[in-house]
Order: sequence, then C-alpha cells, then structure tokens
Amino acid sequence: MRSIRPSFTVRRGRSAGRRTSPVLAAVALVSALALTATACNSDGDDTAGGQVGASAAADDGKIKIPEDIKERLKEHGIDLDQWKNGAWKNWNKDDWLREANEFINPIIKGLWDPDRMRDADDPNRGVDDNDLSGDQGVTDPTPAPVQAQAVQPPYRTHAATAGKVFFDAPEGTMVCSATVVQDPAHPGKSNMVWTAGHCVHAGKKGGWYRNIAFVPSYNDTGMTNEELQSATKEQIAPYGIWWGDWAQTSQQWIEQGGETGGDGASYDFAVIHVTPEEGGSGKSLEETVGSALPVDFDAPAVSKAASITATGYPAAAPFDGQSLYQCQDKPGRLSLSTSDPTMYRIGCTMTGGSSGGGWVENGSDGKPTLVSNTSIGPVKSGWLAGPRLGDVAEGVYSAVSEKFAGQ
Repeated sequence: MRSIRPSFTVRRGRSAGRRTSPVLAAVALVSALALTATACNSDGDDTAGGQVGASAAADDGKIKIPEDIKERLKEHGIDLDQWKNGAWKNWNKDDWLREANEFINPIIKGLWDPDRMRDADDPNRGVDDNDLSGDQGVTDPTPAPVQAQAVQPPYRTHAATAGKVFFDAPEGTMVCSATVVQDPAHPGKSNMVWTAGHCVHAGKKGGWYRNIAFVPSYNDTGMTNEELQSATKEQIAPYGIWWGDWAQTSQQWIEQGGETGGDGASYDFAVIHVTPEEGGSGKSLEETVGSALPVDFDAPAVSKAASITATGYPAAAPFDGQSLYQCQDKPGRLSLSTSDPTMYRIGCTMTGGSSGGGWVENGSDGKPTLVSNTSIGPVKSGWLAGPRLGDVAEGVYSAVSEKFAGQ
C-alpha cells in the first residue's frame, strides 16, 4: 500500500475537479502483450508491446514476433535483443512506456529466483498525514489500530487466493500483494489476478513497471526469513511463477496517480492476466490453487458492511514481507476529494508490501467476495484505505476477461 500514504504504494487517479467517465476509463485500460523470452540469469528483460489481437509464437526457444509489433517497439526505441540482454533496466523518462496500450512484459525465465523474490522491497513512498487533501467529503473518525494477525500455514489451505506480485521499478526490485479472482469468460478456469494500480503503473509521472509476475501462496509453509535463505524455488513458489501477459488499470490512475498523498487512490486498482513461466500442465491459475474470488462492483455502503478482512504480505518494519497477515475490522469512510468516490478505511497495522492485497466481505449468500484492495495508509501504520469498486473498476475487469474470452 502506499503512504499517505502508509508504507505502501498508493496512487490516485485523477485530479479533483476533473472527472473521467466510466466508459472512457474502461476504454483507456492498460493493455499488455507478453512475449515469452528466455534468459539464463537474473538480468532479465521486459519486452512486449502491441495491440489487442497481436500475438507472438515461440519455436525452439526463440521468439517469433510479428513484424508490426517489432515496428511499434522500434518506434519507442526498443530493440528486442538489447531489451532481453538488460536494456529493460533503462528507466530514461523519454523511453518509459506509460500509455494504456504500451505495456510490455515478456517472460524472462529464471529472473525471479529465490534470492530476488526474498529481497524485493515494498513500493513505499513515505508521506505524513498532512498530505491528505482534507475532509471535503464524508470522512469518519480515524479507526483504532487493529493488530495484524499471521495467517496459519499452509497458506494454500487458509488463504488460497492470496499471493505476491513482483516487479521492477526505477527504485529497484519491488513487491505487492494480490488476489486470484474469477473470470466470467472462463468459469472455474481463471487466470486473472486483482491488485492495486500502483503495483503495475507509476501514475502521472511514470509508466508501466517491468517484469511483473505473480506468485500464489508465496512461502506457503510460513518459513522464517532465516529458513528462506536456503529455501528452494519450489518451497518459495509452490505453485510456480505466473507472468503477466496482460494488465489493465484505470485511466484515472495513469493520468493522476501520485507517489505520495491520495491522488488517484479512489481508482487505485488493476487486473493482471497471467500465464505460467514454465508452461505448466495446462491448468489455469484457479485450477492450480483451487480457488478464485468473485468481485462485487456494487459493494455495500459502509454503514451496511459489518466486517471486512484485508490480506497481504506486509514488508516494511516491523514485518519482513515473507509471511501472510490479515486484519479484520468494520469499515469507516475516507474522502480525499469531493469529486472522487469515498473509500473504505479500516484499522490495521499492516505496512508496505500489503499494497494490492484483497479486501473481502461475506456477500449476501454468505460466501467471501472481493470488494476492495489495499491502496493507502499513513506513514506510521494504524489504518488502511481501499477504493470502493464501481463502474470504472468493472470496466477494467470486464475488458481483461473479454480480451481472453476466445482463448
């Protein structure tokens, strides 16, 4: 999550006085074409760029990329071979792709090894409470801190849909939390993951992050940091590493998301479509982990929500990012701008690294449903806030599902 920001990375979507229609936001999603590249070390590369419908095929370990995609990459000064050999580390602002249809994220086998995953930092950008834009809308009193509780391992049994998102940013190797969600186009066979917008895109002053990958049930057995020093990749990532082959966030986040404060927080959500690094058995992510959560885009008003449970891997002190935690609390309201939707807020001591983690409520049928994700919190932990999902979020979610509906 990000600090208002807490020790998370949060971003906000658009300026106070300017409103983007849900239709525009749904259209201006972020698209990603992931090209499968090979590499034998952790110098990874991130390439892929293209438009809906474009594709890349692999043959004998070599990538065959359609000529039109190559040309689009060249227009942005991206040479595929150089990118694979480490050019993805160039964060020159002029070359940093940022528009909705410019996301590139090729698979780099072996990039996310145990050491790189264990050492990933939270995308925190410290801020103090004075960065809040004020209580122009309806804001309830600050909730009392709720002590985060460790999830009992194995995580696959008690929080099967939870996992970590890893990515590279100009600041270094970063990590967020995420949740496996259902795919309307593929019932029971979803490859969709829900997280925060600031976990895939830097907002108004940056672009798409690189080497985005999801690890479900990270450190499933709850090993200590010391034990993880010698852990195998299979122990850290029992269900494998799943690379994002498509990602979308709100246009509000892209245009207005900020490193600190609350800019864009009401629209700080994203959906990543993933594919296994090793190809796998042909099973979907949902089949692999055994579960996926439905998403409620008509989430209850705060007054009607009895309790919300937030899940994540907090990485900033006093946590180390290696274990899964949860907070449960009755939500209150947080308004950062009268022109933006009011956010949910709960008491919780989770810190940076828990950004993007799912907020779950039991629906009218008594079954768990995702209603938000961790977006922001104060520098000194004590509470978290997440966007209330509505038409814009549904547009992002539906677009990802529809993109892969025929596949």
